[in-house]
Amino acid sequence: MGKSMAQNLIKSGFELYIYTRTKSKAQGVIEAGAAWCDSVKECVFNCEAVITMVGYPKDVEEVYFGQDGILNSAKPGTYLIDMTTTSPKLSKKTYKAACSKNLYALDAPVTGGDVGAKNGALTIMVGGDKQAFENCLPIFKAMGTNIVYQGEAGLGQHAKMANQIALSGIIASLCESIIYAQEAGLDVDTMLKAISGGAAGSWQMANMAPRIIQGDYKPGFYIKHFIKDMEIANEESQAVNLDLCILKDVLKLYKDLDQNNMGDLGTQALIKYYDKQI
Repeated sequence: MGKSMAQNLIKSGFELYIYTRTKSKAQGVIEAGAAWCDSVKECVFNCEAVITMVGYPKDVEEVYFGQDGILNSAKPGTYLIDMTTTSPKLSKKTYKAACSKNLYALDAPVTGGDVGAKNGALTIMVGGDKQAFENCLPIFKAMGTNIVYQGEAGLGQHAKMANQIALSGIIASLCESIIYAQEAGLDVDTMLKAISGGAAGSWQMANMAPRIIQGDYKPGFYIKHFIKDMEIANEESQAVNLDLCILKDVLKLYKDLDQNNMGDLGTQALIKYYDKQI
């Protein structure tokens, strides 16, 4: 996703400097016109805005709070936009640390998967100061079409948690629908044509069902990252005394897949649980 998002920024005319731990993975972005930097410090030093999209909360912590991390390297007045799905608590911590250094921090997780990233059609949920959000709108519009300010720092992450909670049930229900159709003797393609135009239709049905039918489990979004998101959502829900049984049930299913070495597959590979391939 980050690769496509970077390329869309370049297409929109932004001068882009990039850093990632594995340079070879960024080669396509470099060829598209981005300038390669050898460290986080070098990458952020002269930039007006810094965008991060990494894997896990520990990675966010490292890239922002490390000795040569963003908070110690960016110039005052820089906008710091974390598009990782991470802990709302960590986003608040980053915001407070940024304020103390005259930096502007926004938490801006996205949804839309690899398809949305390639098409510049992501949904972006933003928390932080509203003026900072408005000043960064041209950046967001290069990557997304549904850009919604959620409120103070951390609320962008809370909105993403709500998204992942809803998504968990949708993916599982889609897999159950497909496996039921197979066992009942239906032609799955024909069944999906019938129900996708009605109340059961969804983005997942339109985009993930064809991949499931074709046995295409390449990741638009990794199982291991969805597990991370659902664990954060579960932790946050428990903190406000909510018992979200669907979320917890689907989290268990995905953990079973991960324990069977399927964490690097896409979320649509949940069908393997119902196919009893584990």
